[in-house]
Amino acid sequence: MIIQIDFDGTITEEDVSFVLLDTFAEGDWRKWFQQYRENKISVGDFNTKAFAMVKVGSEELLQVARDKVRLRDGLHNLVAYCQERGFRLVIVSNGLDFYIKSILENVGLGNIEAHAAQTRFNPGRLEVQYIGPEGNPLSSGFKEAYTKLFLKQGYRVVYVGNGPSDIFPASLAQHIFARDGLLDSCRERNLACKPFDDFNDVVRGLKLL
Repeated sequence: MIIQIDFDGTITEEDVSFVLLDTFAEGDWRKWFQQYRENKISVGDFNTKAFAMVKVGSEELLQVARDKVRLRDGLHNLVAYCQERGFRLVIVSNGLDFYIKSILENVGLGNIEAHAAQTRFNPGRLEVQYIGPEGNPLSSGFKEAYTKLFLKQGYRVVYVGNGPSDIFPASLAQHIFARDGLLDSCRERNLACKPFDDFNDVVRGLKLL
């Protein structure tokens, strides 16, 4: 059993990328987000264009992330339950690796396996790139590429997510825990899922599988 879990808006209550862009982006980053929502550009293109508007360094970004972002209740309980049962817990996120790593380390969970956009800080700009499980650059399909890998490796996949973009990898999984936009998308597609408010709900649901 593998638990594939989203980060922004799932592990965190807020989308960390949006918090950082609202605070630091020099320009209208939401025009790029709207193009992404309309499927005119990929998530990789969105992050590249939006975060190119951010001109501050990693420490300033991380300070805001730590101050403003809250983790959803029950995360430590979920991690402990997975360890107890021998389930593999993996974060696969369209977010950025540097803040995911920092936020997890800040709460003593820095050892969780996580795959996200790789970020590089250069003078005057932040570069974002998605690298797939086979080592190739991806502009879209990052989450589902990992889901397909896990299935190929013989895992039964439990997907935990919150956003509309989670519907593609979630639809490949054997079990889905959903909230917010993902829950709406599952219901629109008549895709079986279990709603959750926090990770204590996920633990209770896992015990029934």
